[in-house]
Amino acid sequence: MNTNVPMKQSLIALSVLSAISITSLPAMAQEDQESQAKTEEKQQPMESIVVTGRSVSYANAASSAEMKKQQTPMTSALALIDNLPGVLVTEGDPFGSDEWSTSISIRGFELNLASQQIGMTVDGISNGNSNYGGGTKASRYIDTENLRATEVSQGTADIGSRSNEALGGTLDFTTILPAFDEQLTVSTTLGEYNAKKVYVRYDTGEIAQDTFAWLSISSQQNDDYMGGSITNSRDHAEGKIISRIGEVNLTAYISYDDAQEYTYQRVYGLAQYEQNPDWDGLTEVWTGVPYQDQVWREGWITERENLFTYVKADFTLGDVDVSSNVYYHENEGAGKWIPYYMVDVIDDGAGNPNSELDASSTIYGGASQGLIYFVDRAGQSLSPIEGCASSIGFPYGGAGAALDPGCYEQGAMPVSSNRHTHYNKKRYGINADFKWNTSIAGMENTVRGGFWYEDYQRDEYRDWHKTIDAASSPRAENNPYWVQYDREFPVETLMYYVEDEIDAGFATFRLGAKKFNVEVVKEDQFTPANDLNVSSDSDALISAGFVAPLPLRGLEVFGGYAENFAAIKDAVLERDDTDLSLVEPETADNIDLGLRYSSPGFNASLTYYNIKFENRITFVSNEDVNGIDFLEAAAGGYINDGGIESDGIEASVDYNFNDNFGIYVSYTKNDATYTDEDFRGNTVLGSAKDMAVISFDYSKGDLYAGFSTKYVGERYLDQANTQKTDSYIVSDLYIGKTAYDIGGAIDSIELSFTVNNVFDQDYLGSIAPSAGWIGAPRIAALNAKFVL
Repeated sequence: MNTNVPMKQSLIALSVLSAISITSLPAMAQEDQESQAKTEEKQQPMESIVVTGRSVSYANAASSAEMKKQQTPMTSALALIDNLPGVLVTEGDPFGSDEWSTSISIRGFELNLASQQIGMTVDGISNGNSNYGGGTKASRYIDTENLRATEVSQGTADIGSRSNEALGGTLDFTTILPAFDEQLTVSTTLGEYNAKKVYVRYDTGEIAQDTFAWLSISSQQNDDYMGGSITNSRDHAEGKIISRIGEVNLTAYISYDDAQEYTYQRVYGLAQYEQNPDWDGLTEVWTGVPYQDQVWREGWITERENLFTYVKADFTLGDVDVSSNVYYHENEGAGKWIPYYMVDVIDDGAGNPNSELDASSTIYGGASQGLIYFVDRAGQSLSPIEGCASSIGFPYGGAGAALDPGCYEQGAMPVSSNRHTHYNKKRYGINADFKWNTSIAGMENTVRGGFWYEDYQRDEYRDWHKTIDAASSPRAENNPYWVQYDREFPVETLMYYVEDEIDAGFATFRLGAKKFNVEVVKEDQFTPANDLNVSSDSDALISAGFVAPLPLRGLEVFGGYAENFAAIKDAVLERDDTDLSLVEPETADNIDLGLRYSSPGFNASLTYYNIKFENRITFVSNEDVNGIDFLEAAAGGYINDGGIESDGIEASVDYNFNDNFGIYVSYTKNDATYTDEDFRGNTVLGSAKDMAVISFDYSKGDLYAGFSTKYVGERYLDQANTQKTDSYIVSDLYIGKTAYDIGGAIDSIELSFTVNNVFDQDYLGSIAPSAGWIGAPRIAALNAKFVL
């Protein structure tokens, strides 16, 4: 592995100051955590969260208890933030069990298959990249029933946030704290499409002096909603312990997740969607025709295992509060497809059998010499009957004679492949932060600083397995006939920052700077000549802001400016034909200016934002490929292609009419346009200009209920703005009741019923270039929770 000596020397110097490590930013004293754990009755983890955000110099908002009730316990943790201002979360599966079709959009920035422009942290710790191929979203670390809250910083986030993807905001997912008393929680969920989940959490109570813990396990499954031919599954285990030893507060956390997901397919353009808005084009039956069986639903598989753990220490050195942590994450899995051909890697000469059909041998590396569709019993490639017209009209507009078994002489044998892309990532990191409270000229002054170091290596290789008999079943040879590539991507990241905040009485001001040093390397295990490396360092990134109270009690004005940065991803180095001299890190300048009001029973916020995003990294192809490019053979490379300008307003109101009835409203007006020469002024694909939410929530005694509706305006499928989706409205309903003092060992029983997309609205959800995923249909689920 290539190393960066100065970076590691800096790490050693900094880590001497931290000793043990783990934690979130901004640093929170363990005393607050412990106190909360002791006072929250029966662990109600989200009730105290203020939706409209903390009193800081940038826009932020947090999910609430009501937002959690609007979703089933099986739902992805990502879905709980969809009603916050500026945020659009779309998932192809009703329960979020398909990362392939998941996207998040904030202020014109995207987190999807093609882009990672939104930062994500778990308890303040970097989640690693959020991309599909080798990345992990927070929903894989946290069981939704263990989620305390999610804070969304829509643009100008906290200076210490740990992410090098945070061009357009940061999502921080936080886990619940242990309950003060010993208790056992058992939860079971049943829903449509064979949806089932069993969840068990044990809170230990005080197991030693000032030591509390919880441990949970869960298992869930659901069928696809299109034809019910496949079953997604997820097994999850998670635990957390907090303790105070002397003057040091410790936290340890561990999460294990094992998921098998079957992905939904994109629909390619509005014409296909309008033809059938309830079908993604994947089929339930194996036909024996390889070109059609490439869209056999059971062949679209994602398998992922994630192990994530951290240890955190909070302590005081003199007048300085220190928070530090160490963490480790391992991700492994595979993505699987069934291409409708075998790849001819070796030129065996005319009239000779294709050596690729020999199940006992494997070819390592090399490039495609052509494609094999049909062979005779000897393994020789066959050609279609001259002049034959193919009758295949599906999928992707149909196929020619070379792919149609009806265009070959009797006895021709179809061949196909099982293509597996294997991912493995191991990363470890160290965080340390300090906070020094002092005074200058009688004014309170706080100095903050810290660093984040992460070392990870992502391994990826792709192998192709011959389908044993493509005419009868998808079963494949265990031994691959070709390993297309094998690559390793070592990446080192060092981020360090300092910030000063002074309270001048009439306002609080902050000024800070941070810097990233990122080394990205590709090591080709077959062809060292393809090795690449790039330093993706940032300039000093300035961050500034103010918060000033206004004469009306509870009302304040705030403003913030931040220079955000996203390092060059290792995915850019995957292409051997990418000229790295043409690629620079992405940058964004964010400005927030707003009003925030907070009082008992009424909270409101209004934010104007302006963002200039430059050096947008995109892949430019020099040729067209029909359907799926299984070989990724389209020539092209990554370049910086202009950027995005985005401005708009975000508003939210959270008001309780009385002790029983409340209303939440949010509205977003977003104008995000491209600045590159070809598409200047066009609206960013996938971004809605208007979004609005209204939610009514009721609770009285043991009964609670709510109804929420979200409007999403029109969006474009392409940069040229030639295809525009319809606007849509999706509503969610929930009702529940809790019974206490049941008697015996049961402390309480809670029953809740949830219906998402109540009116079964048809809509396009996640957007990809010239394509999109069908939005999830109406889904109902019933949950029963027992506390013992």
